[in-house]
Amino acid sequence: MTSAPPAVIAIDVGGTTIKGALVDAAGVVRATEIAPTPRPGAERTVLEVASRLAAAAPGVGTNPVAVGIVSPGIVDPGGVVRIAVNLDWRDLPLAQLAEDALGLPAVVTHDVRGAGVGELRCGAGIGVRDLAVVQLGTGIASALVVHGELVVGAGSAAGEVGHLPVIPGGERCACGQEGCVEAYASGGAIARRYAARTGRPATAEQIVGLLGGDADADAVWAEAITALGRGVLSIVALLDPALVVLGGGVAAAGDALLEPLRGSITGTLTWRECPPIVVSPLGAEAGRLGAAVLAFERAGIPVDAASWRRA
Repeated sequence: MTSAPPAVIAIDVGGTTIKGALVDAAGVVRATEIAPTPRPGAERTVLEVASRLAAAAPGVGTNPVAVGIVSPGIVDPGGVVRIAVNLDWRDLPLAQLAEDALGLPAVVTHDVRGAGVGELRCGAGIGVRDLAVVQLGTGIASALVVHGELVVGAGSAAGEVGHLPVIPGGERCACGQEGCVEAYASGGAIARRYAARTGRPATAEQIVGLLGGDADADAVWAEAITALGRGVLSIVALLDPALVVLGGGVAAAGDALLEPLRGSITGTLTWRECPPIVVSPLGAEAGRLGAAVLAFERAGIPVDAASWRRA
């Protein structure tokens, strides 16, 4: 037995990189690891990153007690990634693989659901029991919190706001439907649609920088706001959240996103007020923080995650 204070291994699996951190009970990051995401074989890299962090723990005076992993795709409550198309994963028992490799309890959840835990426990959602966290990145998905509990769904696929069809007869989405929110308002869609109009490549961030001086950028952005507004409006009408938090790369647009989005929703809601809509204070760290919170819970160790942002 060791008397060193406990820490958890928190890993955020992305399509480009796998980011890991060793986090103590005060929310302090004691060590980090990052690796490119290979295809195929990403699961091996996840386990390698976790193993390196576990090996680093004694050197920074901590004792690893659990592993938390957030992953794209559909993840069931048992930690099996049922499908993650971009990683070539199907029915991958990632939690069990991590437990077998490290000899530690492990928990795996959907990456946006993990970000939802991060926001709920140590971000914009502290003290909020009904919350929606919408991540706007390469794709779009949401974490839905009702009465303080995450909504998972019968097929572990709750929160796929990106695949709400909101533009009748609209562009075909990668999922096969027409007019999905994601086909208009994701970072990839904004860049693709601008290039299709102009023949000029640009990232979503660059397109935001062109607003007000480029009619094509204005048009693409307005269509993105319309689609996203309809998606968020659906969440508001169905679940009545006290707060909507926007995360992901597109949310970095700040007021250029928030002001027209709020206007779009407020102009449609004739029977009630729009709940506050804010940009995540955690940014890209939301998923990793959520993974750490879940790992401490898996280990049975209570933590004051509300204080972690100060750490």
